[in-house]
Amino acid sequence: MTHSVLVTRQGRNASKQARTLPVRGGALLNLIFCAASIPVPLTETFPDAYLAGRHEHMAPPASRRLVHKRTINVQVYARDDDLWDVEAELIDIKARDIEFASGLRRADEPIHHMHLRLTIDSTFHVVDAEAKTYASPYPGYCEDYGAAYRALIGMNLLRGFSHAVKQHLHGVLGCTHITELTRVLPTAAIQAFAGEVIRPEAGDREQPFQLDRCHALRVDGPAVLRYYPRWWKSPATGAPADEAHAQISSPSTT
Repeated sequence: MTHSVLVTRQGRNASKQARTLPVRGGALLNLIFCAASIPVPLTETFPDAYLAGRHEHMAPPASRRLVHKRTINVQVYARDDDLWDVEAELIDIKARDIEFASGLRRADEPIHHMHLRLTIDSTFHVVDAEAKTYASPYPGYCEDYGAAYRALIGMNLLRGFSHAVKQHLHGVLGCTHITELTRVLPTAAIQAFAGEVIRPEAGDREQPFQLDRCHALRVDGPAVLRYYPRWWKSPATGAPADEAHAQISSPSTT
């Protein structure tokens, strides 16, 4: 499965240049600002050396053949009205011809092609939603979900979003694959907001947004101690970095 995230700036005054923001540890956050809404292939947004080494640490695969390919493409747009469009597409193709009840589908011809767009504000609230099906195994039926995905309006991507989606769109209430796309939108929006709405750098008054949201950036872990020492806490005592360092550096009085 291919999963890519593209951030673009819309509007007639948009800049058509790529801006690469360095992130500590050598990673790169690529924010692509352009007026066009054409997806940029992965090979155009990363250097060749990076692409060549993507699988260098994986075990060699067994002899095999490609059967199925799913591509999920996520793009986030900053709109001129200060709202944000978060768009996701899912495309499934087979490596060989396949016969469905509705007829033959040729190899490399999409079996599924779904598109979901959420419009959100800077607090991750959904203010508009639209879904579209371009290809499906049962044309005329798969896309007959009407305005079901308007139910996403009013939800918040960071507050009970998955639970709310399950309540309103599970099973026969929606399209399986469009509903699947909702799962990738919250973290894609967060990535898009980094450096735009959310400031990932450490501060003295407010803990950086990304801390304690994954195993690498747990506040008692070595990465936080190295890059965000102000917010590190000792695993043993829960003490802040300055107190823990004082305890470590102070000579014993016994």
